[in-house]
Amino acid sequence: MTISTSTTTSTSRPSSVRRIAVAGTPATVVLSGALEGDLGPGSTSPTEVLEAQRQSIAPGTWRWLSQSHGNGVVVLSPGESCLGRQGDALVTTMPGAPVAVFAADCALVGLASAEGVVAAAHAGWRSLGAGVLEATVAAMRSQGATQIGAVLGACIGPECYEFSESDLEPLEARYGPSVRSRTTAGRPALDLRAGVLRALEALSVSISADEAQCTACHPGWFSWRARNDVGRHCLVVTGRP
Repeated sequence: MTISTSTTTSTSRPSSVRRIAVAGTPATVVLSGALEGDLGPGSTSPTEVLEAQRQSIAPGTWRWLSQSHGNGVVVLSPGESCLGRQGDALVTTMPGAPVAVFAADCALVGLASAEGVVAAAHAGWRSLGAGVLEATVAAMRSQGATQIGAVLGACIGPECYEFSESDLEPLEARYGPSVRSRTTAGRPALDLRAGVLRALEALSVSISADEAQCTACHPGWFSWRARNDVGRHCLVVTGRP
């Protein structure tokens, strides 16, 4: 499979933005990194500066939720605002409407289908265990999606993600032994990426791209666990214009 990606460069400031076409669909997933600054709802940047930066990454009226580390999915009707709504995944069929999720270690997943159904999901370990990806795909299929493709953004890697046995066990029971790993110090660890990939595989979702860098190890990302970063990078999905 050929993965279509591009890195945006700018003469005014460094950029690590990646734009990834979701194979077999008209959708594009945009990933930002730490170079773009904090693009999340908690950003302290002046409103006009933040909005300009968001628009330079993905033009249009961004929609996002108050992420709650659960399995809540909001399906947006045409023209509907999601201001103040809670959940960890957004699904829409609105042409050209960017839907966004934010993180500083959790996995971010962009999904799309040939029918123009797109979704953005926030999958930390709690959301993953609660079934947020299963709920997202079910919501997409209820809107007419058939074959679904996905892009997985960067997340914390097992080498940096020490995890208790009591929290590992239910995730292993749900997604299999691939989620169990070891840190660089030899402690029990969660392989969050493996859990996401296993969930998508079980849902017959194909993977167009997987950003394999660890947010804790690599300075190009925000990491709450490694550096107590309060900033958030983003994943934005835009369907056909």
